[in-house]
Amino acid sequence: MHGLKAIVLAAGLALAGGVAQGQGTPAPTAPSAEAPEAPAPVTVATPSPVTAPGNLAQQAAAATPANPADPLLNADGTHKNGPMADGYGQPVDKRLGIQPQVTKNGETAKTFHNAILLPIITIISIFVLILLAWTIIRFRRKANPVPSKTSHNTLIEIIWTVVPVLILAVIAWPSISLLAKQFKPAPENAVTIKAIGNQWYWSYEYPDHGGISITANMLKEKNEVAAGARYRTDVDGPRLLAVDNRIVVPVGVPVRLIATANDVIHSWAIPAFWIKIDAIPGRLNETSFTVEKPGVYFGQCSELCGARHAYMPIVVEAVEPAVFAQWIAAKGGKMPEPKSASTKPELPAADNATEADGLVNAIEEPSTTNQAATGNLDQQ
Repeated sequence: MHGLKAIVLAAGLALAGGVAQGQGTPAPTAPSAEAPEAPAPVTVATPSPVTAPGNLAQQAAAATPANPADPLLNADGTHKNGPMADGYGQPVDKRLGIQPQVTKNGETAKTFHNAILLPIITIISIFVLILLAWTIIRFRRKANPVPSKTSHNTLIEIIWTVVPVLILAVIAWPSISLLAKQFKPAPENAVTIKAIGNQWYWSYEYPDHGGISITANMLKEKNEVAAGARYRTDVDGPRLLAVDNRIVVPVGVPVRLIATANDVIHSWAIPAFWIKIDAIPGRLNETSFTVEKPGVYFGQCSELCGARHAYMPIVVEAVEPAVFAQWIAAKGGKMPEPKSASTKPELPAADNATEADGLVNAIEEPSTTNQAATGNLDQQ
């Protein structure tokens, strides 16, 4: 009994002390020995550096792409310009005669063919046909039972000797003149293009315009390529004559064409230019031409060169000189600097002939190689 009372009394005292402590003022806390917490760091924005005017130009140049867009291609890489509607530059079904010519030599050759050769051939053919018919009728066995024993006729022999000589003389003058014009050296301002024949595609170089190299392969038909691969369209050109990469020449500017080959003999030919020149391994053949009409012109290898001889076409796109300069820039090249009126150095006096000879011998043009452009897409 006494133990129960003691327990109840102790519990009551403990409860009373806890209530009094909760209602009273809290006891002061002893100072902490830990160091005060450091304030959070404040972030200060760094001001942008002031750009000098020169830096603005450099940034603009850096933002500009290295090569501008090709003016002759669409965004997807296809050609913008297709074959000409008037039939220039390509074969046309059921057409007779020579293709319309867009060079002075071509016009001269076409006139020579139509005004001189064709009439002479026609007259000779009709004359021989009449002579043959007259001989068959006049000297047949029934009309001439007793054959003539005449073996010579001086007048006839003079005629059939002199007349052919006169005909050949009439043909020789314009023919030799045209041949000389075809191989006349190009002027100083000519655009130089090196055409290299390969089995079986063409590659091209522009040595005076930054060494641009182009490889041209024939475009196949839609059913001949894999899904998603590029194939020939009507804008590219006729079947078997369209290529993926065309060469470009300026209108009204002389073009110097240098032809060679890496394997066998090929032949670079564009009928509308009146151009056909053999490309021979180890040899550089040269000709020149000037295109007078903008457009797209088609040709092909004209020398039997192997199994795929019929599948190495040639496509030339003639454009205005300003567009040609844009195309050169798009290919990563540059237009050559205009040449001064006098390019030869002044030679010393006669007493310094030895030094002068050494100076002349030191001035040599760089050698031209037969190195083909790389990147052929068709090694069939």
